[in-house]
Amino acid sequence: MSEKSESHAFEAGRFIVEPGKKLDLSKHDPGNTAGLDNKKQGKGALGEDVSELADAQELLWANGKRSVLIMFQALDAAGKDGSIKHVMSGVNPQGVDVSAFKAPNSEELK
Repeated sequence: MSEKSESHAFEAGRFIVEPGKKLDLSKHDPGNTAGLDNKKQGKGALGEDVSELADAQELLWANGKRSVLIMFQALDAAGKDGSIKHVMSGVNPQGVDVSAFKAPNSEELK
């Protein structure tokens, strides 16, 4: 995998959840920008991260024992679809499953 530049400092390790453990999202600041000050920096960092994600996907596919779960949680119209589109733009779509979990309707609540 490529070397990370100093353009941003996203610490993915904070979000790794070991089997049987729980992740407490209340301990994470939703306004964290990972050191990015503007959209231009964000686009550059995204390019690096998408490339690294594509490399990781190849390794995971070859290994066949592990996978990655990426969750997006936000209010309606918060940009989740666009974020997924950009983040997953560099990976092979055959190795990706996307599922939407919406509020249950009245019949599902019964």
